[in-house]
Amino acid sequence: MSAPLKANVTLSQFVMIDVQSRLATVMPTDAMQMVIKNCSILAQTASLLGVAMIVTEQYPKGLGHTIPELSALMPNIHPVDKTTFSCLAESRFTRQLTRDHSQIILSGMEAHICVVQTALDLIEAGKQVFVVEDAVISRNPANKANALARMRDAGCIITNTESVVFEWLGAAEGEVFKVVSKLIR
Repeated sequence: MSAPLKANVTLSQFVMIDVQSRLATVMPTDAMQMVIKNCSILAQTASLLGVAMIVTEQYPKGLGHTIPELSALMPNIHPVDKTTFSCLAESRFTRQLTRDHSQIILSGMEAHICVVQTALDLIEAGKQVFVVEDAVISRNPANKANALARMRDAGCIITNTESVVFEWLGAAEGEVFKVVSKLIR
């Protein structure tokens, strides 16, 4: 049986890679604001639905910590500090990956460095990888486009924030749906 082609709330683990204060300042401003908004929607929805989350920080001493508006949404999540580009090269990250979560939903930066290397390693590790196109960024849009093409060619599912959250929800009903609908507006 092949893996499902849509994000499943019980199979998913949400990963936000290196959305850090100093790194954010060198990104295209409008695109960075969109990534912050979409990472916020993903993190809040994951929290409401009980989706496991991992946050990473690349060399926080030099690049700062996760931007405050996102870290405030995840007060109980302790970021994984790393110096490796692929998150899977960091043992604390791999310890937080759970076997029963076969789907990894990726967001963050930079798409052509840490996100792509993590995605490719996750595919190699047997995970089904969803890359949230409107929640990843690179300084150069051409590098992001190239990374998305590489990840798609490697077997990643390239998706968007609204697709993921509504696939997680599954139906237009209940209190969580009402809250998430307001986040999307």
